[in-house]
Amino acid sequence: MKAKGKTKIRWRKYIPFYIMALPAIIYFFINNYMPMSGLILAFERYTITGGVYGSEKVGLKNFEFLFKNEEAWIMTRNTLLYNIAFIVLGTIVAILVAYVLHELRGKVSKKIYQTVILFPGLLSIIIVSYLANALLAGDTGFINNRILMPLGLESISFYSDGKWWPFILIFIHIWQMMGTSCILYLANMSAIDPGIYEAANLDGASRFATFMKITLPSLIPTIITMTILSVGKIFNSDFGLFYQVPMNSGAILDVTQTIDTYVYRGLINTANMGMSAAACFYQSVVGFILVILTNILIRKVSSENAMF
Repeated sequence: MKAKGKTKIRWRKYIPFYIMALPAIIYFFINNYMPMSGLILAFERYTITGGVYGSEKVGLKNFEFLFKNEEAWIMTRNTLLYNIAFIVLGTIVAILVAYVLHELRGKVSKKIYQTVILFPGLLSIIIVSYLANALLAGDTGFINNRILMPLGLESISFYSDGKWWPFILIFIHIWQMMGTSCILYLANMSAIDPGIYEAANLDGASRFATFMKITLPSLIPTIITMTILSVGKIFNSDFGLFYQVPMNSGAILDVTQTIDTYVYRGLINTANMGMSAAACFYQSVVGFILVILTNILIRKVSSENAMF
């Protein structure tokens, strides 16, 4: 009886926290869990008259559309390689920028730089696409009109030459999304005991040595967490980045086509709801498996840094 009484007391103790979490729980239930019933579309030939649950069941035929098409390898390759580049380069750049901000001593200048770094992430991808167009357009773009032509160099047709776009897309993604990751790493750096740095300075350690021996090891748990979360979305892509920024140019589809843009173009041409649902289902399952495998690998290497 006493044990039950203690359990009730403990449960009552956490009631305020459950109430605070209730709005988020309701949001996730409505936004993330209720739509899961729509996954049945992945196994149907959807029609308006049949509806979600009454349309003809076709088994795995919607998935065949993804894997038997000759473009399947291209879109899968692009999705994976771009996301790997985003994870690796994005993490490196965010840590380096966070370290530079951490080393700034002026409070006002630090706030200004933080605001400047966060600002691109607040821009709509439509605005970003027109900014990119202002730089890359053939005749009126800044690069061709103000840099290459005055130097007597041949202008570049960016929207018909695919070799430039891997660099352009990676640069734009890191420029726009770096701010959020940077702030997270900066917060972790600020939590490191200053006494450790003072002891290292007294021992004559250089800035590079303190970064490699003190700062970087302290960031490992955050790096691992961010990486696992990113791996879960490795089969997804930023639709606006890969569709809007290249201005839907068909000449560079070999380097800009991803699973998300392929599904969208397929929907525009065929209005196949089942194919779209199959692609989303495929992305979610693969992402879930990758998160589990990544966490298992990390747990074997360093169990204290694993998420679960």
